[in-house]
Amino acid sequence: MALLPILSYPDPRLRTIAKPVKEVTAEIKTLIKDMIETMYDAQGIGLAASQVDQHLQLIVIDLSENKDSPRVFINPKVTPLVEEKQPYEEGCLSVPEVYDSVERPNKVRIEALDENGEKIDEEVEGLLAVCIQHEMDHLNGVIFVDYLSRLKQTRARDKVRKVLKIREKQEAAEAQPQAATNV
Repeated sequence: MALLPILSYPDPRLRTIAKPVKEVTAEIKTLIKDMIETMYDAQGIGLAASQVDQHLQLIVIDLSENKDSPRVFINPKVTPLVEEKQPYEEGCLSVPEVYDSVERPNKVRIEALDENGEKIDEEVEGLLAVCIQHEMDHLNGVIFVDYLSRLKQTRARDKVRKVLKIREKQEAAEAQPQAATNV
């Protein structure tokens, strides 16, 4: 398994529309394992293939406390089951350290394939419904900040740039060989 680089907002590749998975191959299963490992390493609860520059209709989600129950949704289709929307505080691995309220239907039907190509057809609500819709947006080239005002989008872009610069400096410092103290 391998950690995959996560694209950061406003990378234009995040706007790419994902294509359906034609067949659940060994390559797709490897991508699923790598995405799950990447999601856990980044301390996320969901990851769309588009976020790791693989523009396929593939989502991984794990809402369990112990991070031991990953769910896989291939070629997902979502149908809202309620008209009213509820606000949820959302964040995104592609928009690090930015959180804001987005309104979405609280109950949806999800139709997809699992990691073995078996059909999934479930009614879900609450956080799972929100998470699925958030990740589905990625497959359609939509990022949660698109639901925010222009001002908030600009602030999000600036914050992501700052966070990435700080991370780069930390990684560079960690990569520096430690000076020998024994003479």
